[in-house]
Amino acid sequence: MKVLILTLGTRGDVQPFIALARGLRDAGHEAVIAAPHRFATLVRDHGETFAGIDEGPLRVLDEGSPIADVAEGGIRGKLALARKLPTMTTRLLHDCWMVASEGQGSRADIIVHNGQVIGGPHVAEKLGIPAVLASPLPMYVPTGAFPWPGQDLPHTLPAPLNKLSYTGMKGIELTFGRTVDRWRATLGLPRRRGRHNPLRAPDGAPVPVLHAVSRHVLPPPADWPATASMTGYWFHHDTAASTATAEKRALPPELENFLAAGEPPVFVGFGSMSGADPAATTATVIDAARRVGVRVVLATGWGGLTDVAEADDVHVVGDVPYHALFPRVSVVVHHGGAGTTGTAVAAGRPQIVCPYVADQPFWGRRMHALGVAPRPIKQSALRPDSLARALDAALTDSSMAAAAGELGARVATEDGIANAVRKLEQLADG
Repeated sequence: MKVLILTLGTRGDVQPFIALARGLRDAGHEAVIAAPHRFATLVRDHGETFAGIDEGPLRVLDEGSPIADVAEGGIRGKLALARKLPTMTTRLLHDCWMVASEGQGSRADIIVHNGQVIGGPHVAEKLGIPAVLASPLPMYVPTGAFPWPGQDLPHTLPAPLNKLSYTGMKGIELTFGRTVDRWRATLGLPRRRGRHNPLRAPDGAPVPVLHAVSRHVLPPPADWPATASMTGYWFHHDTAASTATAEKRALPPELENFLAAGEPPVFVGFGSMSGADPAATTATVIDAARRVGVRVVLATGWGGLTDVAEADDVHVVGDVPYHALFPRVSVVVHHGGAGTTGTAVAAGRPQIVCPYVADQPFWGRRMHALGVAPRPIKQSALRPDSLARALDAALTDSSMAAAAGELGARVATEDGIANAVRKLEQLADG
């Protein structure tokens, strides 16, 4: 079986699929990961086959982009985005087709896509092969159990309103529909009913949906169809193919020295998120940590935090393997991305979630409900005093530490990769 994986987004949207590709390869199958060019090194360093596609709308997140201020509500950013979006999307769609038809993903038996890449179901339709929607986010399948995680919605809505909130996914069709239809026409695909619904195959049948989330973190809703499953997290636990690759995945010596120099520090990192003033956010984090008297590992990511002069109590890192670092810190402070949340859960460490947008508030509330984190602190409300209070709670509340350890132990019993591979094998066998 050959599987073409199409994914778009930040690192958290790529990392789980690297683990899936390894699981497929270990089971005797072939896998190709098509992702934005910026992730070529990440994928190849893990020994997986990579095919580059354009970043498309992901460029909105690029530091220095003229449309980057769209997240802050700037009219200049919104107008620039409206002008650039069709061209960016068309380039991405074209690349997806080229990878699948002529490139390394050609002759695939199944396409697995994360929804954000948009072109996955259409490419599969043209090739006459199944498409599987796979995501670490329960964003697509409506349920009355919880509101649509794509926006910060009240978590106390009645079930009918929760289910109705998933019409928020229609925004993808409204935003990209025309562009996709023009591209479909170049492939000779018809303007059939339901063509923009990733939950429906061309014949109207339901599409399999794999959620790379632990049922211990989010129980599968009772009203989900049988085609939607919660496989468990897709973590990458392997041995490196070479000494050089192993060294890249190990913690840097400077970080090892910092960890060994005292009590386990607090980790703070906001991934690819970048607010209005990263320097001020960085100052807030350091101030709060010093008020509580803890050391900090500061991850600069894609700009959510800025580089600062190191001190005895502050160590700055860039790209480090979270699965190796998190078990060795006391508390994980992060933005609430699905991947970072899952890695913190697996490490069995208390968390503090400081969400920016999208699904991040959802995961922040979920961690609090599970008893492994204080109430989330929105980035707009992040201050030295509020973060210091949360740090003090996460560091001293024994019940929170116990809940985090117990949750991590339960998650460790799952094999999300094996579950996902089995489901893909069943689909391929027809």
